[in-house]
Parts: sequence; C-alpha cells; structure tokens
Amino acid sequence: MGVHLVGGGFGRSAFAPFTAEAQAFASARGAAAPRVAVVTVREDADPRHAEDLVAALTADGAVELDTRVTTVGLTDLVDPAIFDGVDAIVIGGGLTPAYHAALEGCFDVIRAAVEAGAPYLGFSAGAMIAAESAILGGWRIGGVAVAPEETAEDLDEITVAAGIGLVDVSVDVHVAQWGTLSRLIAATEAGALDGGLGIDESTVLIADAQGLRIAGAGSVWRVFPGSDGVTVSSDRAAL
Repeated sequence: MGVHLVGGGFGRSAFAPFTAEAQAFASARGAAAPRVAVVTVREDADPRHAEDLVAALTADGAVELDTRVTTVGLTDLVDPAIFDGVDAIVIGGGLTPAYHAALEGCFDVIRAAVEAGAPYLGFSAGAMIAAESAILGGWRIGGVAVAPEETAEDLDEITVAAGIGLVDVSVDVHVAQWGTLSRLIAATEAGALDGGLGIDESTVLIADAQGLRIAGAGSVWRVFPGSDGVTVSSDRAAL
C-alpha cells in the first residue's frame, strides 16, 4: 500500500486514492469498512480539524470508513495503542513540531503498520514528519530570512529532525500557497537537506511499490543539489 502526502487543502481528489487503498486493504481481511486511525494535534485538543479531515475523506460517499479519531493538545503525547488493528492511518495538520513531539513514541508502530500494508495519509504536518529527515519549520538560516516568517511553525532557524521514515526525501507543504519553496531551496543550498519535495495544497504525492505519482489539483516541486547550485523542477498532478 502507499504513503499519501497531501500538501494541505481539502480537495477530494487528493484524498480519493487513499480511501480506495484503505477499502482494498480492509476488503482483503473480509471487512466491509476500513478502520482508520485519524490523529490530530491542536490547541486545546480542538476537534474541528479532525472533523474536516473525516469530511474530506468521505465527501463523495464512495467509501464508508470506521474512523477512530484521536485529538490531543499541543503538549500531549499520543498513545501508540490507538494504531493497533487499524487498516489505515491519517495524521493531520497544524503545528509540525507539536505533531513530531506527540507522535515520536509512535514512529515504530506507524512504520510497522505501513509495512504490513496499511496506507498512510499525512496532511500538511503529517506529510512533513513522514520523511526520514523531517523539516519541522523555521524561516531563517544563519539569521538570514529565507522564507516567509508566518511559515516558521514557531521556530526561528530552519530545523530538521528524524521523522517517521516512510519516505527517504524531505517534504515541505503549502508550497504555491505559502511560498515555502524558498525554504526547501535555501536549506538544500546550505546543506541542511539533501534536497526535497514541495507539495501544493489539494495535491497528493503517493509513494508505493510502483514509485511516485501525483494526484489532485496542483504540483509537486523537486529541489535537489546540482553541479551549479540547486536544481528546481515541477510535475503537475494528473487530474
């Protein structure tokens, strides 16, 4: 099954490949509806973001999901037991450092579930922490501004940490909408990253046994070090 990385936004076309995979995995064990763990980390454990995610997953009525929603506060930890026996995993968006801290104790369990065939959907922060080297935020390098301050995730210097390890390339999100492509470029040029992928909103990058593919309404931006600096290219989603 695949790792689905959504750059933000609630366009249904970015979620449909994931729900189809979740249904296929559940059907293989004889279940009518996939058991889906939905995890969000929000201020005061606000449930509204989780509700928006579930609505986006089920918007067209194509798949009935047995959703198991867990929402914790910004300084809380997620119990790894919530991933026991699930057919699919959804990790939501918000403050990326808080998601990383809340879920760090679950990384092994999440990897094991995905290796066993459960598809993973990371939305915004959930996409960023899925990488081996996860960008947690920041807007400056050596005190020099390289990205919009409002994208900093409450961090000053660009910060990279060990993530879940579901994909081997770093990921940034909301690229066209928030201007975060410059963060990927600058971090790669500075050697903080070995390059990365930037995902637009309402766009999903899917990594599975067949390789990489894109769906949704936007583009995925590729940033890699080159012989004469940083190389940037983009691929448009197939609508």
